[in-house]
Amino acid sequence: MDRIDRVNAQIKKEISRVVHQELGDPRLQFVTVLRVEASRDLRTAKVYFSSLGDHSAAEAAKKALESAAGIIRRYVGGNVKMRYTPEFHFIYDRSAEFSARVEQTLTEIHHDDTGKSPKRAAKA
Repeated sequence: MDRIDRVNAQIKKEISRVVHQELGDPRLQFVTVLRVEASRDLRTAKVYFSSLGDHSAAEAAKKALESAAGIIRRYVGGNVKMRYTPEFHFIYDRSAEFSARVEQTLTEIHHDDTGKSPKRAAKA
C-alpha cells in the first residue's frame, strides 16, 4: 500500500466519522462513504458515496455534503496530519444501486427456472 492509498483511507475514515458524528443533517443519515481518490498533490479529492433511498434522496444527500464541505474539510484538516487539506468533490456512486438490481434480476431468473418462490428455492 503506497502513501496515497494510506492518505485516501485516512481521509475516508475521517469523512465518515464527521458525517455520522459531527453533522446533524438528516439528509446524511443513510450516507456511506465508499472511497476517496485524492490527487497526487493532495489539492483535491473525489469522495464517492452511496445513499439509501431513491434518486431524490441521493440528490439531497449530495447537496447536504456540498453545503457542509467546508466543515468537513476543517475536521479532516484538524485530524489528519497533511501539509494540504484537499478540496472535496462529492460524487454519487450508483454501484450499490446497480448491484441490488442485478441481485433482484438473478433472484427472478432463479424463481422462473425453479418454479418456486425465492424463499423456498433457497431452502431446497
